[in-house]
Amino acid sequence: MGPQGARAGVMAKDNQGSPNGWMLLIRELFKTEIYKRSQGRLVRQFTCLAIWVAFALAAWRLPPMLTVDWRVPQMPAWIAAGVLLAAGLWLGFRIVNWPSFADFLIAVEAEMNKVSWPSRTELIRASVVVIVLMFGLTFVLYSYDFILNWLLSRVLKVTIV
Repeated sequence: MGPQGARAGVMAKDNQGSPNGWMLLIRELFKTEIYKRSQGRLVRQFTCLAIWVAFALAAWRLPPMLTVDWRVPQMPAWIAAGVLLAAGLWLGFRIVNWPSFADFLIAVEAEMNKVSWPSRTELIRASVVVIVLMFGLTFVLYSYDFILNWLLSRVLKVTIV
């Protein structure tokens, strides 16, 4: 044995059978179970729905794009759209059940539950304050502009276009 001892040979043998990154990715993509089923349900469902809508819109737009731009016949274009839609549906399901991403979405929902949302009256009151302030600042800036324009044109004889 070398200076590492007998354990180094055992560890080298263990590493030979471990899958690489691509195999782990493929294995994760073909799982069917739902990760932490009851946690972060709403955020995960809406995220999955958004992914599905994006792929559905892409599949809907694909056949006209293929038949016009690349002169692909109509039937293969619709088959490609169906394959894209099916892949998108599966990918949307798998992405929200990917352990690291699902944990992120669970944490997002937990943080959103901690937010103190304003009541309807507080929201209306704050919106009115912002709108009045914006109109007030608009008036003040217009007044400054008008006064400076008048001063420069009358007193200093400078023409501002």
